[in-house]
Amino acid sequence: LLQPAVSVGNVGQLAIDLVISTLDMTKVGYFYTDCLVPMVGNNPYATAEENSTELSINAEVYSLPSKKLVVLQIRSPFIKNKYRPFCETLLSWVKSSNCARVVLLSSSHAYQRDDEQLLGTPLRYLLTPDLEKAVGGLMQQLNWKEMEKVAAYPGISDSDKVLHIPGGGITKLLFTESCSKGIQMAVLLKFCSEGDNIPDAFLLVNYLNEWLQLIKSEVSTVYNHSPDPSSRWKIPSSWRLLFGNGLPPALF
Repeated sequence: LLQPAVSVGNVGQLAIDLVISTLDMTKVGYFYTDCLVPMVGNNPYATAEENSTELSINAEVYSLPSKKLVVLQIRSPFIKNKYRPFCETLLSWVKSSNCARVVLLSSSHAYQRDDEQLLGTPLRYLLTPDLEKAVGGLMQQLNWKEMEKVAAYPGISDSDKVLHIPGGGITKLLFTESCSKGIQMAVLLKFCSEGDNIPDAFLLVNYLNEWLQLIKSEVSTVYNHSPDPSSRWKIPSSWRLLFGNGLPPALF
């Protein structure tokens, strides 16, 4: 199961959009919950006029049996104080559906990094103990950086270290609940700021692809370097509307 956390810059949701659109995944159902702000809209992955009027709602499930992949896309923010009931409902669905593992795409405020997190790549991962046994070695081979724990009381005691994901929405709660329930979960996240977060989404989805190989990594024979990896992902039609319309000239 692949899903986003509704977090800073909506990076996870944009990355999920790229996966659904590129792999041409089939919508198989809805995730019914009262924990999300209700919303309805047109088909975000419309490819022609005929399918553009299909309705989409705040939480939908897509499937690709050939890759044994199920995707939950979340399109609206959480209602206040509804994080925990949502996590409980989601994890009980994961168990009843016999999902082998869950991958959560998330993001965290770039401006709240500590000194250690400012160095190197802005991408991080977390694995629950059950998943660590299965794929921990692979993460080492990929040279990925695990999300650092930070001091619970900076300047007072540096020995008490805690997981801190500011701007990460349900990320920390869902991860800690999965740890205690023995669910195999990986969190992939990027440090970012609000703004045009399309480049962040491409970075995050390429990071995911390094591990899961959802699409082939084509390598150019000329000079033996890879082409722009972003070009392999298919941008959904709805992204044209990310920033609304231009400013009306009448204003000036």
